[in-house]
Amino acid sequence: MNNITQIIAIDGPAGAGKSTVARKVAEAMNYAFLDTGAMYRAATWWALEQGINLDDPDALADATRSMKLELNEEQGVLRVRVNSRDITDAIRTQEVTRQIYRLDQNAQVREHLVELQRVFGGKAPTVAEGRDMGTVVFPKARCKVFLDASLDERTRRRAAEMTAKGVAIDLDVLKAEIHDRDEKTRTRAVAPLRRADDAVLVDTTNVTIQQVVDSIVQLARTRL
Repeated sequence: MNNITQIIAIDGPAGAGKSTVARKVAEAMNYAFLDTGAMYRAATWWALEQGINLDDPDALADATRSMKLELNEEQGVLRVRVNSRDITDAIRTQEVTRQIYRLDQNAQVREHLVELQRVFGGKAPTVAEGRDMGTVVFPKARCKVFLDASLDERTRRRAAEMTAKGVAIDLDVLKAEIHDRDEKTRTRAVAPLRRADDAVLVDTTNVTIQQVVDSIVQLARTRL
């Protein structure tokens, strides 16, 4: 299924605006929306919920394969459910964010979730966002974008999101955590974060969300 082509693949580091932009592009193009980061967050939440030893890669893989994962767009919000339990908010906690690298560096976990992602993308034209959409999951995608922004800007955005939810944050700690996650995803042995050779780089630091969305939609209509 890696020959799937009717995909807009959007990759990039944390805080680059992938989820927001991808959802809006999907709406503009009337495409399905796939948030792969939510899938890894769900797997991480499930492992924590089940008390799985996070240092046991086989146990993490077994746990991931055992969960029934559902992603559904409902009234403009992506609802995430595991075994029919709505965990949309639960997967955004700091603990899940801190521990997610244990799952996204696990080859067995990635193999299972990539299979689910390809099944999703094979059902309908899709905007897929993540860290290896254009390089691993949908290498034949006709439209690939790599979103990026400065570390300071990405930290500011994440801080604003958390503050809006009433979560107290330390900017220096948050910046260090984002930088650490960047390093982990760029240097991991399995599917490291990198820009695909045929991906268009879009720096979102000093532009509006709508400007980014418009540029991707224009690119997509040309390539698709």
